[in-house]
Amino acid sequence: MPVKVLLADDTDLQRRSIRSLLESHSEIELVGEAANFPQAMEMSNDLKPQVIVMDLHMPDDAMISPLEVKSLLNSGATGLLVISIWRDQEANVLANSFGAYTLLDKSGLDKKLVPAILAKAKI
Repeated sequence: MPVKVLLADDTDLQRRSIRSLLESHSEIELVGEAANFPQAMEMSNDLKPQVIVMDLHMPDDAMISPLEVKSLLNSGATGLLVISIWRDQEANVLANSFGAYTLLDKSGLDKKLVPAILAKAKI
């Protein structure tokens, strides 16, 4: 059974690129795409993804608290995987405060995203 993934990124081009990558793997089912955090919250509750792939810095979501992000995991998701162009200490601290199991650099998603999703889902 494929791993159900919800993607949340505010950049349309980035979502399309990630969608293309994920759809090329039969072990993964992309169940939805959100352009902001409120959409991700709603979709997570409705779609029950196993893994949520979320951009760490979505401009419209600057006031989101770590507790709100952690509530995504209460929807039944087994893991929150965050992606960012930043890999500094501040990004790591923020990702950890959100309860993310990993932080991936957007520039390396073509090689690291699918293995990170499958590892969390233990496939």
